[in-house]
Amino acid sequence: MPQLKHFPLPDTGEGLTEAEIITWHVAEGDTVKVNQIIVEIETAKAVVELPCPFAGQVSQLMAQVGETVEVGVPIIAIDVDPDGTAEPSAPVAVNGSKPADGEGRVANLVGYGPRTETAARRPRKRTDAGATQAAVPAAPPAAVPAAPTPAPVPAAAVVAPPATTESARVPLAKPPVRKLAKEAGLDLRTVIGSGPDGVITRDDVTKAISTASAPAAAPSDRPREQRVAIRGVRKATAQAMVQSAFTAPHVTEFLTVDVTPMMELRARLKARPDFQGVKITPLAFAAKAVCLAARRTPDVNATWDEQAGEIVYKSYVHLGIAAATPRGLVVPKVREAQDMSLRELAVALDELATTAREGRTTPAAMLDGTFTITNVGVFGVDTGTPIINPGESAILAFGAIRDMPWVVDGQVVPRKVCQLALSFDHRVVDGQQGSQFLADVGALLADPGLALTY
Repeated sequence: MPQLKHFPLPDTGEGLTEAEIITWHVAEGDTVKVNQIIVEIETAKAVVELPCPFAGQVSQLMAQVGETVEVGVPIIAIDVDPDGTAEPSAPVAVNGSKPADGEGRVANLVGYGPRTETAARRPRKRTDAGATQAAVPAAPPAAVPAAPTPAPVPAAAVVAPPATTESARVPLAKPPVRKLAKEAGLDLRTVIGSGPDGVITRDDVTKAISTASAPAAAPSDRPREQRVAIRGVRKATAQAMVQSAFTAPHVTEFLTVDVTPMMELRARLKARPDFQGVKITPLAFAAKAVCLAARRTPDVNATWDEQAGEIVYKSYVHLGIAAATPRGLVVPKVREAQDMSLRELAVALDELATTAREGRTTPAAMLDGTFTITNVGVFGVDTGTPIINPGESAILAFGAIRDMPWVVDGQVVPRKVCQLALSFDHRVVDGQQGSQFLADVGALLADPGLALTY
C-alpha cells in the first residue's frame, strides 16, 4: 500500500503568501532523493528552486505549471515506500494530513513549516480552452454518474438559413447614381443610403468607391492585442512604486557634471596589474562616490519609520542597483558597500549584474536596502525622475556619458559629460541636505582626487 507524504508550498523566508509554479524538474513515477531540486517557483521577488524533503517515488504533481498556489497548500505527493518494505506503523501524510511523531509533534524539514490553518486551493488555469476550473477533491467514481454522450448530428440535418428579404431588396437610387456605381463595378446592395427613406446618393457611392479602392492593410501574424497577467516581479514592482509615490513626498534635483577626469582615471586603472580582469565601469565610480558622500550627509541613507515615529540613521550602506532582467526590474543589494574599495565594488557590481541577468538573484539579496542607484545611462538616456524604493530615503539616477562642448579656463572644449538626478524623501531629507549630497557626488566624479579629503 502506498505511503504518501505531501510537500506543502513553503514560505521561502520573505513573508510571501503565494507563488507561481514555473517548472517541474520531476514527473509522476520518478524516483527522488532528499534535497533534490524538484520545482522552480516564482514569487513576487525572485525565482526560487525548491528541494524535496522526502525520498521516494513521485506519486502526483498536485499543481500545474502556471498555477498560483498559496503557501501551505500541497504541491506534490511522494510515495516514501514504493517497494512496500517500510514498517506500517510509521506515520505518514495521506490526503493532506500532516505526519507526526509518537508524541503528536509535526515532523518538518527545517524552513518548511506548513501553516496550521487550512488554505484553500487557487483556481487552476485551463490551457485548452482558456477557461478556469475550480480545483475540488476528486470524488469516488460511483459518486459521479457518467454523463450521456450526445449523439452526433448528421450533416444533412444542418441547413443554411434562407436568404432574408433585406438582402434581396432593390436599393433605392436615381439613374445617374446607378450608372456611376455600375461604371465603378460597385454593388449598390453593399451601400447604405444617407438620403430620405434610405435613398443612395452620389456622395454615398463616391465614398464607397474610395473605400473599396484603398489599399488593404498588409496581413500580420501579430495579434492586435495581447493580455498578460500582472504577477510576479511586475506585480511587486508596481505595488512598491505606487506605495512609494503616494507615501513619500518626492523631490528631484539635477546636476550636469564634467566627468573627464574620472574617465581618464578609469583608463589608467585598467592598465594597472591589480585591476587586470576586473570590469571597472563608470557605475563603480558612482557607487564609490555615493558611499563617500553619504558620510557627510547621512540623512540620504536613513529610513522613515512611520509606525515607531522615528528616523533610523544607518552607519552601513546596503547599496541597491536597479537591474533590468527578462523577468522585470529587480534591485539586488551590495552589502556593506561603505567598506569596499573601488576594485571590490567593481567586482561586486559585475557579479550582481551577471546573477540578475541569469535570473539567479535570491529573494534575500533584494531585501534591506538603504540607498539605490539606477543606471539609466546604459540605455543611452541622459537622466530621469526616479521613484524611491520603499524603506529608503533617496535614489540616484546615473545618466549616459557623452562628448559635449564644455567651458574650461574660458575656452569651449569637448569633454565627457553626464547628468545626475537625485530623488529624496522630503520628510527625511531637507533641500539643503539633498543638494549637498548631490553636489558631493558630482564633485567626486569630476575630481576623483577629492576622495582623499572625505
